[in-house]
Amino acid sequence: AHAKRRQDVRGGGIKPWRQKGTGRARHGSIRSPLWKGGGVTFGPTKDRNFKSKVNSKVKKAALKMVLTNKLASDHFILIDKLELKDSKTKELQTILDTVIGKRAKAVVVLSRKSEKLVMAANNLSGIATAPATSLNILELLKYPYLVVTTKAIDKIIKTYQ
Repeated sequence: AHAKRRQDVRGGGIKPWRQKGTGRARHGSIRSPLWKGGGVTFGPTKDRNFKSKVNSKVKKAALKMVLTNKLASDHFILIDKLELKDSKTKELQTILDTVIGKRAKAVVVLSRKSEKLVMAANNLSGIATAPATSLNILELLKYPYLVVTTKAIDKIIKTYQ
């Protein structure tokens, strides 16, 4: 969001009326913050940067905390392997329905990028896929269930230890 300051608003270069003799209050510009259509005094500007750096140790600690929380609340589901014959959404849906239940939202963590699995999961609204090497903490918190393969667990341990 960006609010226009007094100098950014169009117009207002000429004095609206003379200084003395009219009986009205003195004004220098119609684009003063006091006027309707004037500039904003302390509004938000596009120059502000909202990015903040998070240390890698803090990121790892947060990830460990999220994973242990999922494990403690029985929302961490471990599968031996998750492979599809074709990239069919229905096939993936039936597998996930038996594992986590119908209409449950989950993140499926993969050891390696499987094009078939990603394409099948794209059509499911409550399912997201994530590689084990680059887990997103916000995505893990967004979805209640976490479905992980055994190979992906090994990669997670190697990557984030």
